[in-house]
Amino acid sequence: MNVRRHHISAAALAAVTALGLGTLTACSSDSAAAGNTDKFDVVASFYPMAFLAERIGGEHVSVTSLTEPGQEPHDLEISARQTAQLEESDAALYLKGLQPSVDEAIGQSPVETKIDAATLTSLEEHGTEAGGHEDEHAEDEHAEEEHSEEEHSEEEHGHSHETEGGKDPHVWLDPVKYAEVAEGVGKAFAKADPDHAADYEKNTAALVGELNELDEKFKTGLADRKNSVFITTHAAFGYLAERYGLTEEAISGLDPESEPSGARVKELQKMAKADGVTTVFYETLVSDKTAKTLAGDTGLKTDVLDPLEGITDASRGDDYFQVMEANLEALRTALGTK
Repeated sequence: MNVRRHHISAAALAAVTALGLGTLTACSSDSAAAGNTDKFDVVASFYPMAFLAERIGGEHVSVTSLTEPGQEPHDLEISARQTAQLEESDAALYLKGLQPSVDEAIGQSPVETKIDAATLTSLEEHGTEAGGHEDEHAEDEHAEEEHSEEEHSEEEHGHSHETEGGKDPHVWLDPVKYAEVAEGVGKAFAKADPDHAADYEKNTAALVGELNELDEKFKTGLADRKNSVFITTHAAFGYLAERYGLTEEAISGLDPESEPSGARVKELQKMAKADGVTTVFYETLVSDKTAKTLAGDTGLKTDVLDPLEGITDASRGDDYFQVMEANLEALRTALGTK
């Protein structure tokens, strides 16, 4: 659809010439290459953004994801070929603060419509612990001191959430916040492509309705439980924990590749015993070594809690809703729901 043609830098043009204008694989479906199509061409940063673009845009959009299925989004480096695709697109949909190379590329790109999902809902700060759980230990003060020491240790090693931009970007794991983002994306699409505004509005309303239903499933499914604490390798579920009155205790911080300190592991071992934790969760795109080590040392089980940063053959579902419902069942089992 893009009727405006931008000058492509010499470096990007050379890279495109060498590689050819092949397609990138979209997160959830085969998709035409961004730019030069007769549709509204959208480049999405990674799966949760591509899913929104496809569901809201429907038949009127061509969506390309910058992050390939199975690729860890935090590690993405934008290529010259992808930079060229951005320049030929009608819109870019991303979540600022999650992927620095994407932030830089989109910031420098002349693409006309830039949609930052981080501006469409409220973001909060989350560390290795997040949620609404009230600690029932008799050792509250001691645990808080250890936690403070751990945060200090993480800051020294560059893995604290402050080094990730200060705010937790994982809003798509809270259906309510994801619905807020969807509404903003729908409005942005309607403004940028007014000829199809009515369809964008209709599709957005349908998607928000499904997200509201998912929210109700989580509320009902987690209402009657034995405990409220769950352990993860990656601090991605802070918003979900807060929404449903749970507490996420993460082995590492927002950076899924960071290594936990000995003090943090010791703290989690004590906490697991005191709170009756049964399971250590890991994710599909990052090694499960740390989770299995902690679980083995404490006699706990391991299971997958998927942060939905990409869909692969290993995912417990084919799209956002299926994987989120699988996450709900995993949490129900771990938390002892009836």
